Amino acid sequence: MMFIPAHYKNENISEVKQFLKENGFGILVSQVDGKPWATHIPLELDVDNEGNDVLVSHIAKANPQWKQFSENTEVLCIFNGPHSYISSSWYQEEEVPTWNYIAVHVYGKLRILDEQAVLASMHKLVDKYEQNSECPVSINNLSAKTMRQIKGVVGFEIGITEIQAAKKMSQGREQDHPRIVQELEKQDPQAIAVAKVMKGGKKTL
Repeated sequence: MMFIPAHYKNENISEVKQFLKENGFGILVSQVDGKPWATHIPLELDVDNEGNDVLVSHIAKANPQWKQFSENTEVLCIFNGPHSYISSSWYQEEEVPTWNYIAVHVYGKLRILDEQAVLASMHKLVDKYEQNSECPVSINNLSAKTMRQIKGVVGFEIGITEIQAAKKMSQGREQDHPRIVQELEKQDPQAIAVAKVMKGGKKTL
């Protein structure tokens, strides 16, 4: 579970879902031989045939994590948004430094997909991320030899049972927001992204 102070909890489910759609590269965490195991993979928010929210993905068969998947396997999926160090020198009053960030934990039960469903999920995944490419790739145009690689992966669907979302953006220090944003905009791309969220320019992050 994730500890989230009450004033940092994001309970706006539509905003959280949009965040998941825009930040679909996450970490799948489960147990392998009694030890935590994590794999970094795209985890796409979708709905199943009954209209329930699910995450869909696949991993390589060479990855031992899948060998302990079962219908009752409970997993954790972790998604991160922009984050940045916040210097207390940017505050009007003395205080300790901190960190602003967005994080979402999704819990659910995993179900392995058949090859046809895996292929359908790959079509969706590729089409989503190729849409802004100058020369978009389509699975429909790949050779039979290339497509045989699908036999080297295990696809799965995670029925979502719980979502925990943290959005820490200097709540309670609104008087310092202008200076914090000003300083963040001088930093790296992550810090600039945090500044954008604090200004409300991209509320879904």
